[in-house]
Amino acid sequence: MSRISPYGTWASPITAASAAAAGGGPQWLDAVGDELWWAEARPGEAGRVALVRALPGGGTEDVLPAPWNARNRLHEYGGRPWTVVEGGDGRVVVFTHWADQRVYARRSSGDTVALTPEPVVPQGVRYGDLRPGRPGEVWAVRERGVGPKRSDVARELVAIPVGGGEERVLTASHHFLTGPQLSPDGAHAAWLGWEHPAMPWDGTELCVAEVMPDGTFGPHRVLAGGTDVAVCQLEWEGPDRLLALLDPDGWWNLHRIGLDGAVRNLAPVPRELGGPLWKLGMRWFTPLGGGRYAVLDAGTLAVLDESTGDVAPVPAVAELTEWSSTCLAAHAGGVAGVAAGAVREAAVVHVDPAADGYRALTPQSAELPPAAYLPVPEERVVTTADGASVPAYVFPPTNPDFDAPEGELPPFLVLAHGGPTGQYHPALELDVAYFTSRGIGIAAVNYGGSTGYGRAFRERLRGQWGVVDVADCVAVAEALVADGVADGRRLGIRGGSAGGFTAAASLTMTKTYRAGTVMYPILDLSGWTGEGGETHDFESRYLDGLVGPLPETARRYRDRSPLHHAEALAGPVLFLQGLEDEICPPEQADRFVAALAGRGIEHAYLTFPGEQHGFRRAETIITALEAELSFYGQVFGFEPVDVPRLGLSR
Repeated sequence: MSRISPYGTWASPITAASAAAAGGGPQWLDAVGDELWWAEARPGEAGRVALVRALPGGGTEDVLPAPWNARNRLHEYGGRPWTVVEGGDGRVVVFTHWADQRVYARRSSGDTVALTPEPVVPQGVRYGDLRPGRPGEVWAVRERGVGPKRSDVARELVAIPVGGGEERVLTASHHFLTGPQLSPDGAHAAWLGWEHPAMPWDGTELCVAEVMPDGTFGPHRVLAGGTDVAVCQLEWEGPDRLLALLDPDGWWNLHRIGLDGAVRNLAPVPRELGGPLWKLGMRWFTPLGGGRYAVLDAGTLAVLDESTGDVAPVPAVAELTEWSSTCLAAHAGGVAGVAAGAVREAAVVHVDPAADGYRALTPQSAELPPAAYLPVPEERVVTTADGASVPAYVFPPTNPDFDAPEGELPPFLVLAHGGPTGQYHPALELDVAYFTSRGIGIAAVNYGGSTGYGRAFRERLRGQWGVVDVADCVAVAEALVADGVADGRRLGIRGGSAGGFTAAASLTMTKTYRAGTVMYPILDLSGWTGEGGETHDFESRYLDGLVGPLPETARRYRDRSPLHHAEALAGPVLFLQGLEDEICPPEQADRFVAALAGRGIEHAYLTFPGEQHGFRRAETIITALEAELSFYGQVFGFEPVDVPRLGLSR
């Protein structure tokens, strides 16, 4: 029999530690011969990324023992960190190591040797998007610091000899490049390139060049893409043709592209089969043979049949509502990937699209609570004042052991995703369930600018960051209040990175929310540019599209910066910040918190050494979640159980 207790005070089996344990998981999956290999983030090992393979009889084993950490800082978000090639003594695992950003080879003998030299420039050298090249080589993107600012960076495509020796520059066609891919006959290489101020979802060029007898690249040609067409993935289909995802009609669809320049959309559909290229080496499709392709249709698994032009969901995996775009691979007559569902954590799975079910290769966590404690997301579409439709997923308070007193409405948190090209899916996130199982509702908003709904929806945010995103989140929050779902006096907003900007802007530009949590945020738009020097090269011109070009729109940058409106905060705020963040550095949060001193606005500021952009260490995630729950309790007027009390300043 359930107990009566106010929202926010419910006891839950979902602890901050269990949410932290779920904060890692598989990524960067691929097939290696008959085996499946993947990288695996481990919060309990200080965020180390291990390389793992599935064993034929079941279970897994580590390919790289500690302290090897298969991760890199390419573009700060990282790129594909491992590949396997054949060397003189058999199979060689080539990977990037986080501690020094060098490329290493682990040979079948178990020896691990560095393939690239120790960096000597102050900003270092990074490598990523590792690809098999010519025999005895790995091809990669190399990124070098060339000046004092975070945005002073140069990039080249390089060939790294697996047997040792100096790396060789292949080309530097664009300021931004993806790793080159060798054609099946070894005659050509293909890659993507783009230039400032475009982001890769704005416009990229698909380039191809001959591979000369000495291993260098000849002059490149552009086969597809451009300033207003974005290519997000390419794969060779044969020696004279490629497959690529591009969006000339406003939706990322799968195309065949010949070396003669002929382009054909294999299945024209008004749906997104691709996504934003935040990490180099992401993969949204893989060929299955016979004119069929596994694709991710707005994050869920589907099969594209070239003969009919249909893109049909796979019924066997209907319960898996979010598939990772770093992890799709053809394997054993089917497709393997990393997927999660409403009551299932992300796992490596294998599915035969023609079969009735799927096979999970990694187990669900022993700490995963019964499904009765997990919220079932409800999709809602809210219409804004200007007639726009805003999708959102509502995760209601869910705990079979408790009910709230009659007539009480729950506090609700609006979640603003990062990117701002991110997208929420109706899948299990234990940090969400941490709150809902205690009686706090969650509304995850896919505001204008989100991907998954076509280019036109994404470009609702062009020039309107800090306006459209804020208004869309407010519209969802106010709809929940109007429908009697949420307590209008106990609304909060929560976000990290670009979502941290939206959260902070919402708290300073509106009076909808009583409080907010702002994680590793952007707070001063002028500082967060290449000229301001407070962000990295990849995003240093991002605001040209999101806000406007400088200096023409300088006033807009100031007017929309939460830092310049600290005195207008609608309520208390909690800041959470990694001290090694090069994307949204702590200087911005430092200045905002300093501006609050003595103003009488309750706030707290927690910083975490050893953390970059986003939290990866178990102890950080635990501290942050428990602090956040205590913060809401103090602001919304309830006493949460089993968490330390967070000290607030004024």
